Amino acid sequence: MKIQLIGAGGIVKDAHLPAYKIAGYEVEGIFDLNKEKATALANAFGIPTVFSSLEELVTKAGQDTIFDVAVPGSAVLQVLEKLPKGSVVLIQKPMGEDLKVAKAILDLCRKKQLKAGVNFQMRYTPFIQRAREIIHSGLIGELCDIEIKINVYTPWHLWDFLFSADRVEILYHSIHYVDLIRSFYGNPEKVYAKTIKHPKMAQLASVKTNIIMDYGDLKGANILTNHAHEFGLKHQQSYVKLEGTKGAIMIEMGLLKNYPKGAADKFEYVVLEEGKAPEWQEVPIEGTWFPHAFIGAMAEMKKTLENPAYIPDNSVEDCIHTMACVEAAHQSSEQGGVELSTD
Repeated sequence: MKIQLIGAGGIVKDAHLPAYKIAGYEVEGIFDLNKEKATALANAFGIPTVFSSLEELVTKAGQDTIFDVAVPGSAVLQVLEKLPKGSVVLIQKPMGEDLKVAKAILDLCRKKQLKAGVNFQMRYTPFIQRAREIIHSGLIGELCDIEIKINVYTPWHLWDFLFSADRVEILYHSIHYVDLIRSFYGNPEKVYAKTIKHPKMAQLASVKTNIIMDYGDLKGANILTNHAHEFGLKHQQSYVKLEGTKGAIMIEMGLLKNYPKGAADKFEYVVLEEGKAPEWQEVPIEGTWFPHAFIGAMAEMKKTLENPAYIPDNSVEDCIHTMACVEAAHQSSEQGGVELSTD
């Protein structure tokens, strides 16, 4: 497997390349519209070739190539159009900027027979993988409630392109949590949401979101995010809570606290035992979201390269449903709630 990287932005520097280095994945070449950025990453990570154009990169691709497309959602479609038929491709999330574009990406992948996955990498984080093991073992019973809460201060200036984007918080952040919930529960019946601005971040389309994913009367799924908590670390929160009928899992995600420096993760779980008070146990987890989860996303594409019949867990055929949930969330936010009536 040889990776050809298209894009040299911050996510490539901070996550893609460190992850591939840990996993021992070979990156053969890199291209970016800003050749200086591509050259800097090539020097830092020992990438042999910096290409001057996308066309040049494509001509050097072989049967063992995986294209790692790490460009903004608005540029994904035009990049895919230039890739060879039957290519194996990992697309940086989101899958386009809205559901219409996501459907166009899906149609193009089908037309060109691209074996494409989307880098919704949170589902592969080491702490989520450990949580799945516990849940699948039956230890905490039937999973019946998922709660994700983010109350942090995010330095949005690190991503210049977001300041001109029509959609920000859900499309580029909470989409991770929507996808994560889908990976446990499947597709929801409905989505309710409200996403808003902040007076001190008014140039961004949105920085705070509430999402309810409706799975009926016996399963809860709630996402609450606030990226404008600039009041120190004391009350910053970043967690995933998974509750079952016999126990629960609590995961503190350190990455988002004091970003980009981050803090330590913490993984705890509890199992109810008759006659005993609930006692939480802490479990050490090796690896974290950035960069280790990015290994899992690329590993799915590696399996696809090795076995053409393999359907990756993060295939465009699956991830189109995450984009549908995101679209539903935006529609819900725009349509608003039920007005009060005293009649």
